[in-house]
Amino acid sequence: MTALDRGRRDWRRAAPLLGVVALAALLNTWALAQNGYANVYYSAGVKSMLESWHNFVFLAADPAGLISIDKPPLGLWLQTASAKLFGFTPLSLLLPQAIAGVIAVAALYLIVRKRFGTLAATVSALTLAVFPAFVAVSRDNNVDTLLILLMTLACGTALRACENGRLRTLLGAAVLVALAFNTKALAAYLVVPGIAAAYLWCAPGTLRRRVARLLVAGVLCGVLSLAWIVAVDLTPASQRPFVGSSTDNSELGLTFGYNGLGRVGNQKGGPGTVAHEPLPVAGTSVAVSGGTPTVTLPKPSPHVAPTVTATILRGPVSFGTAPGPLRLFRTGFGDQDAWLLVFALVGLVAIALTRPARRDPKLAGLIIFGAFFLCEVLFLSVSRGIVHPYYVSALGPGTAVMVGAGLAAIARPPQRWSVALMSVAMLATAAVQVALLHHAHYLVAWQVILLPAAAATLIAVVRLHFSRASLIAALAVLLVAPTAYAATTWWHPVQGTFPAAGPNAVAGQGGAALSSDQLATDETLMRYILSHGAGGRFQLLTQASLAADSPILLGLRASALGGYGGVDPALDGPGLARLVASGQARYLLLGGGYAYLGGNAATRAATRVCPQVPLAAWGGEQAGLEGFYLLDCAGRAGELAAQPR
Repeated sequence: MTALDRGRRDWRRAAPLLGVVALAALLNTWALAQNGYANVYYSAGVKSMLESWHNFVFLAADPAGLISIDKPPLGLWLQTASAKLFGFTPLSLLLPQAIAGVIAVAALYLIVRKRFGTLAATVSALTLAVFPAFVAVSRDNNVDTLLILLMTLACGTALRACENGRLRTLLGAAVLVALAFNTKALAAYLVVPGIAAAYLWCAPGTLRRRVARLLVAGVLCGVLSLAWIVAVDLTPASQRPFVGSSTDNSELGLTFGYNGLGRVGNQKGGPGTVAHEPLPVAGTSVAVSGGTPTVTLPKPSPHVAPTVTATILRGPVSFGTAPGPLRLFRTGFGDQDAWLLVFALVGLVAIALTRPARRDPKLAGLIIFGAFFLCEVLFLSVSRGIVHPYYVSALGPGTAVMVGAGLAAIARPPQRWSVALMSVAMLATAAVQVALLHHAHYLVAWQVILLPAAAATLIAVVRLHFSRASLIAALAVLLVAPTAYAATTWWHPVQGTFPAAGPNAVAGQGGAALSSDQLATDETLMRYILSHGAGGRFQLLTQASLAADSPILLGLRASALGGYGGVDPALDGPGLARLVASGQARYLLLGGGYAYLGGNAATRAATRVCPQVPLAAWGGEQAGLEGFYLLDCAGRAGELAAQPR
């Protein structure tokens, strides 16, 4: 074979991978800069972490290091490193996730090709590349894309361990799972059941040796998973930020409570109907639906009746429907994940029907990725806590492998059940896609064409005996809708907190996530407090992070004394009094979207003691309508200290 022939052969082998990677890069990066700082909670945290090594290590949410971000550190450390190298800009924060998404697609292709062939690898990588929720999170600065990449790499490394039986390879998988844990806590462990089952059943060696090696890997994974958490909890509370979103100032409690088992259990803030109640005036009491107890809201600025809702508006982008077996197909979840879900379920059955032998790599692949897929489906379907629709992005790798490897199992060589399974997969998937498109009022012409096109390509597949060309045509028909849906993320800035694809997805503001009116209000506020004695460690204290994050991005030393939701017990009246007495704090901006939760002891003490600054002096109509009011606590340290804890 000549060098030219070898070059042509290598190019043909590499072409599918290069094509899929190019598509993933296009979807993830086109018009990416329009998203601005996306999730400003994380962006403000990264800016704060650039202030000092202390803030970096403890994941501080604000420049003064009062409260930490309520997530593990790895994803935000990566963004901070990027900002340090390339400057603090939106793209330096967004590109790490976009690149991680592209790498995940390439890694999945390489993992699947070795076990299931080029056709399966190409289809799997394509399915992941156009998975709408996966594209949405890849264009945001949430940490989910890094989590998905690490979980995918862990599955691939575990497959190698099942094939070669080496302890060091299994330990490599354990390290990757631990890194994923340090990206998004217990969500990373959804790959563990499949990895453990596959190694126990498929790896070479005696059962005793396989069990022993799994135990060693489990210990290593546990130690590395908990290393940072334990280090933070062993640090005296006075020498680190308060652990954000915790009630006990403990990373361990946060990890296994609010960010862990609480997501599965009936956590406050989970799915359900929540009335959009306006904030009352004059400090009246209000009972917010959804199980929240009655709270007395602080008196808003004089002579202004706020119109902001009492809670962050709940819609299908931020909270899905109630748990149940069809949740992944319903409003909020369906248009982000369900485009090829039926095909994936049929593909899982098809791989199982081929009955691969114990030492066949296909069996290990089925167990690892099949369990990954089913664990995600189960978790997302039954969880009653806070589970946002963009979490379905983690379904991407498992769904992709079941589609790609399942198609290969159906087609090579065709079995007696191949026609039946292919018919169910094609027609049911097309029907689901038509329903999703109809609900979104999108691609109306394609809705009419899709089912006939699926039927026509199915007939071609059967008559041509599952030829490669007919299979490619069939999958191409089914990939049109999710690809077009994923590409809608180019239309407008992503909603940073709840990224989603689709023509009806809530758009973000871009920039620092402020409208022109909100930006003008923040700039007026900053000018006022900076010219009226705001200085020291805290130029502005706010009730919740929503009010502090954008000012931080605009250059103010702001801190949320109640953390993300405004209720973290980071400070009480005496604690706030010490800051005021030492000149570290003076102004508090209270009210806004999370005021209905009632704040913490410090905000309640300040409301009782500190006088309001007239709205006309620092804000304007926009601030009043959003229910914000400014307190000046100068000279009130003694009264604050006397307030109940």
